[in-house]
Amino acid sequence: MSLTAVAAPEKSRLRALLDHFAVIEDPREPWRVAHPLPEVLLLVVCGTIADCDDYEGIAAWGEAHLSFLRRFLPYHHGVPGARWLTLLMNRIDPGLFSEAFTAWVRESWPDRPDLVAIDGKTSRRSHDRSAGKAPLHLVSAFATTSRLVLGQEAVADKAGETTAIPLLLERLAAAGALRGALVSIDAIATNPTIATAIRDAQADYLLAVKGNQPTLRTEIESFFAEAPPALLESVTDLDKGHGRIEQRTVTVSREVDWLAGERRFPGELRLPAVATIVRVASRAELTDHGRFETRYYISSARLTAAGAAAAVRSHWAIENSLHWVLDVTFADDQSRLRKGHGARNMAVVRHFAINLVRTTNDKRSIKLRRKCAGWDTTYLADILGQLSR
Repeated sequence: MSLTAVAAPEKSRLRALLDHFAVIEDPREPWRVAHPLPEVLLLVVCGTIADCDDYEGIAAWGEAHLSFLRRFLPYHHGVPGARWLTLLMNRIDPGLFSEAFTAWVRESWPDRPDLVAIDGKTSRRSHDRSAGKAPLHLVSAFATTSRLVLGQEAVADKAGETTAIPLLLERLAAAGALRGALVSIDAIATNPTIATAIRDAQADYLLAVKGNQPTLRTEIESFFAEAPPALLESVTDLDKGHGRIEQRTVTVSREVDWLAGERRFPGELRLPAVATIVRVASRAELTDHGRFETRYYISSARLTAAGAAAAVRSHWAIENSLHWVLDVTFADDQSRLRKGHGARNMAVVRHFAINLVRTTNDKRSIKLRRKCAGWDTTYLADILGQLSR
């Protein structure tokens, strides 16, 4: 008899989701648990997918669709009400929840991303003035080609992004998951610590150079102004739409030896393995005025002009395909969760939901997909039941 190994059946994203929920530590005493944590988390994810944006809506949806939820977990005591959902989501460790999310994404979408954009977003109504608590600011990593949220890290404010980004990169880079990717971040991350963290993850960086690095910006600007054409490569593209015409010329140079070696004075910025500098000159013609802008970037990847143009353009997908969708479609900016860990945990729930909603291969908008999932549990089951690979 042959002992040839039989391939394991493919695991659905729902099964992977439940497996990762099962390992999150429940802060309650076991004897007091009527609603196990995986049941609570499945309820809030399903309710969020099904166009519910607060605990009252999620609890009501769960009561109306209890038979559907029992297809996946027992729910012996039904679903918790809005008050209990609030208490439970406030108490879940947000660090463990974020780790579970990243591990689920890695298992469900095992292909390594090629372009990863990292940026922060503030949930503006999550502040608590009475307690002196600032609104939630979440730094997220977004695979721009596949339009998937990869992970997130909460910080006190935008200034704290520089400490959160290395932690996020460390979690994302587990098992070589960032190997070969190009990671783009705004100018707040243009420092040796973050650039080194990206290189340590076997990835390349593309970092904006703005006024917070005035010496480096001036040097790059002067280089492009004085360099002979033989050292430069350019590409120009034209965008039309929404009442404007925008022309972008992207110029790169891979002659960067002058940035390496001994710098001219102690303490001057040193980034590891610099390979390309980039200039993006844009001219936008709107109905009543024109706008001109020049931006600069630095990268450890040897980029062509076309490759740099695609990467720079791709970075802004995190604004259009994630932050804008969260605000407009998931009402993230309207969330009033202010106590405990509720705001952080529900931000992660919205990331679970947006990744799952995007798996459906139809022509509906995300907004309409959510409404259809609320109306039709067969459609919701299809969103939850896609195979992981």
